Amino acid sequence: MKEASVIRRHGLSVGMERVDQQLFLTLSIVGKLTHEDYKTITPMLDGALKGITSPRVRALCDCRHLEGWELRAAWDDLKLGLKHGSEFEKIAVVADSRWVEWSTKVGSWFLKGEVRHFDNVTAASQWLKD
Repeated sequence: MKEASVIRRHGLSVGMERVDQQLFLTLSIVGKLTHEDYKTITPMLDGALKGITSPRVRALCDCRHLEGWELRAAWDDLKLGLKHGSEFEKIAVVADSRWVEWSTKVGSWFLKGEVRHFDNVTAASQWLKD
């Protein structure tokens, strides 16, 4: 009998919209975040914020399909937070797992703006707009 192969899904969708001094960022993550993902995200964020004197970032992070971070990616996440943490005004994290909710609380310690966990995208989007 042939052993069934395991399908590992991985994906990262990044959207950015700049309106005056404000940047709207959307991230949708599938699978495990990798160092390679941060090699994509970091220059995009740096470029989007370039030339803004007092940036205000609002972000929606859809983590419903997030399975975790590689160790090096966790370090990349911390570095990104330290570099741009004061520029984030609001971050809405959407997930249905307790470990992501807990990670959201810990991550908020490193950011100047508000960070909240939501169970659905609609509530998260509404909070970002308010």
